[in-house]
Order: sequence, then C-alpha cells, then structure tokens
Amino acid sequence: MSSAIDKVEENIFKLSSKDLVHNQTLPNAQVYNAHGCSGKNVSPELSWVNPPLNTKSFALVCHDPDAPRQNGWYHWLVVNIPNNINSISGNGKIKGSLETVTDFGTAGFGGACPPVGHGIHHYNFTIYALDVEKLDVKEDTKPTEVEKIIKSHAIAKSTITGLFERK
Repeated sequence: MSSAIDKVEENIFKLSSKDLVHNQTLPNAQVYNAHGCSGKNVSPELSWVNPPLNTKSFALVCHDPDAPRQNGWYHWLVVNIPNNINSISGNGKIKGSLETVTDFGTAGFGGACPPVGHGIHHYNFTIYALDVEKLDVKEDTKPTEVEKIIKSHAIAKSTITGLFERK
C-alpha cells in the first residue's frame, strides 16, 4: 500500500530523457559540430509528465550558466509548445511551437562546446509549464528576453542537467 507522500511524489511535474542522464556527461550526439568540437549537434529526446492541471503551454530552454560571459550561453529555446504535447524526439521539432534564436545566432538546438580548459559546464535542459497558450516573442527575440518572458508565466518547471568539459 502506498503512503500519501508516494502519491504526492507521483504527481510532480518531471522531465526525463532516453538520451541524457542527470548530472552525467552529455553523449557525443549533444555536442556541437564546429568551433573545435566534433559532436553530432542533435537535440536530445525529452519527455515530461504530470504538468499542473492549469498548464496552457510549455517552453523548453537549454542553458549553460558556466559559459564565460554575462548571462551564460543559451543553446536552445522552444516556446508555444501546445499543452497536449508531452515529448520531443531526438533532433525533432514540435508542430505549432517556435524555436527562437540562441547565442549561436540561429534558431534551433546548438550543442555543448565550452572553451578548452574551462572546466566542467552544466547544460540545464528545463521544461516550463506556462499559464498562457502563446508567448509574445518572435524567432529573433534575444534569448535573455525569451527566458524572462517564460519565467514570468511559469507555474512549474523541471530540469535535467548534462555535463561536458573540453580538456
């Protein structure tokens, strides 16, 4: 018989991935393929469960807070994910959503590629449950502004962190 706490934990908004293991090194598939990095630059498979009942849409952000620049480095931003969607396939797109520009200067996923010798970087893949169906952003809206708008409408979030280092 399960206790009340078990039932509560079963209903927590949770992000998971078949491609990533929380707090473990990112696979080569999620490493950038330029600037001295030789990965496949493929976005990971992600899925989420148990969003709050009042969720109207989702947003996804991949951010490296360890990048040696103000505000870190934004690797992926996806907004306006319909509330009936609960996953994205590896290297996939979600119909009806919008990928906005990253710090690579283009929209879409850009993999890990920290400076050589800079130590371990943390790549935080965060799914946000939002209280609005659509965010008023465009593809070229700056990443920091997109994240600020996402956070202003967030009612829940869940994160998986991947690690990567170039020696």
